[in-house]
Amino acid sequence: MSSVLSDIRVLDFGRYVAGPYCATLLGYLGAEVIRVERIGGGEDRRIAPVTKSGDDGAVFLQTSCNKKSICLKLGTDGIQDVLGKLVASADVVVCNFPAQTMGRLGLDLPSLQRHKADIILANVTAFGTTGPMAKQGGFDGVGQAMSGSMYITGETGAPVKAATPFVDYTTAVLTAFSVMAALRERDRTGKGQEISSTLLGTALAMFNSHLVEQGVLELDRVGTGNRVQTSAPSDVFETADGHVLIHSPGDQIFKRCAELIGKPEWVSDPRFKSDQSRGDHRDEICEAVATWCKTQSTEELLETLANHGIPAGPILSPREALVHEQTAALDVLRWISYPDCENPAPIADMPVKFSESAVGITTRPPLVGEHTTEVLKDLGLSRSDVDQLRDNGLIA
Repeated sequence: MSSVLSDIRVLDFGRYVAGPYCATLLGYLGAEVIRVERIGGGEDRRIAPVTKSGDDGAVFLQTSCNKKSICLKLGTDGIQDVLGKLVASADVVVCNFPAQTMGRLGLDLPSLQRHKADIILANVTAFGTTGPMAKQGGFDGVGQAMSGSMYITGETGAPVKAATPFVDYTTAVLTAFSVMAALRERDRTGKGQEISSTLLGTALAMFNSHLVEQGVLELDRVGTGNRVQTSAPSDVFETADGHVLIHSPGDQIFKRCAELIGKPEWVSDPRFKSDQSRGDHRDEICEAVATWCKTQSTEELLETLANHGIPAGPILSPREALVHEQTAALDVLRWISYPDCENPAPIADMPVKFSESAVGITTRPPLVGEHTTEVLKDLGLSRSDVDQLRDNGLIA
């Protein structure tokens, strides 16, 4: 099978998650992705270290399969010619630097277009290029905090950040999606362009239904833990030996749940006539369901709920999630060996299946500068040119 982007080269100047994972997704679709790092390796390599040396971490391993690594001392006169040749060979450049840094490094759109007129630049920032916070940096949690999401996550007065950096990863997905659209546009018109995505913009988009409700109805909701405010019973419930999450939106699911726990009268109770009215009376409903759940083991409860068409799942620890039979059935995790790792790393492959295209992980994450010589020689530099650059401390 052919790869969707087998004729596309991507230069990945991104750091941390949103930029690098955008490039990773393009690599999973078959693009050649070259990660351009500072000499010694990008600082994002060391988050949650998993190698014995501590030099490489879990975030880097997740966001770096199918990539080559080269190390350049960007922003120096001696490396500008090399950068120009590299850009001229590429189709897409992925960055997440402030505007002033982009210009200084020669990675802003006008500078890139001097080397490749139809280049596509995908730049990720925290807040965009306008507004009072435009020059500030930020991370996933800042997007969660400023979108309103954290305010109603957790209990009232105790906001909680999601452990999953969903703002980072969703920004990466949206940026990769937009790169694909820009490549399609280039096929039609021959023109490149710049794509600008932001962490805050993504967070606002993901939390938008809550913002719509607030804007229209001004309800001023506050946190209620795991207990959903717009349907019931929707909560985390304790079992005899663990916890499960049950989510019950819709009249039919509520009817099945009410009958299952021995409360058929709920179906005709005017207080419970709609999702929202059930959400308004969630405490009474959820407390009754909680009492019923505690009498059963997690396995028994999940089987009963499944047999009655009520969506539910077990609350798994990371250890349990790795070995759950449904995880194995999805075949998403690839156990990748990486130098200096004591055990293979379970790295998520492309979590979407293609019936006619080859996608997914083909190579392990690269060591620091593992492909510098190879890539530069492919650009036409001689061995002596490469050695000279290395002797001058401009590459590694």
